[in-house]
Amino acid sequence: MEPSDTFTDDFIVLGKITKPHGIRGEVKIFPLSGQPENFKKYKTIYLAFAGEDKDPVTATIEKCRVQGKLVLVKMAEYNTRNDAETLVGRLVLIPSSDLPELSSEEYYLSELQGKKAVTSDGLEIGNVVGILETGAHDILVVQNNEQEFLIPAHKKFLVNWDENQIVLDLPPGLLEINKSQRKR
Repeated sequence: MEPSDTFTDDFIVLGKITKPHGIRGEVKIFPLSGQPENFKKYKTIYLAFAGEDKDPVTATIEKCRVQGKLVLVKMAEYNTRNDAETLVGRLVLIPSSDLPELSSEEYYLSELQGKKAVTSDGLEIGNVVGILETGAHDILVVQNNEQEFLIPAHKKFLVNWDENQIVLDLPPGLLEINKSQRKR
């Protein structure tokens, strides 16, 4: 799930509102990070529909609790089930500036999108065009004009990165497996 081009780089998508909960305006949110407890760190969030040409709406978190893989959130601006129903399908955003600082050896997956992917041998694979979230680990979607490659976003494969590119040290045969999977 990706935000549309109407969201600038100023926002990061945290999750998506899936349905109302109860009668007091609470909503269930599916967190895209797979870490629902992270929602407890934020007091202000922003809400918007993907593809919407309007600025995101500000909301203040009053209560937040984790329920399995979901987050139950009560926002000050929404107090009834009807209010909550109007929010279903909205993306939950935070400003990029609200993300915690990382060490020089850490990165956010969203920072990898748009970068050129090359191997440690200098082979240009393509551009990172997306991230797939799976139960085991995240997958980089790398495309060039002819091929799409799915590469595990694992620290043992990602050896270096800068503003323009990421350098991958891939196990032998990984790129070839991608090619053979696509021919089926």
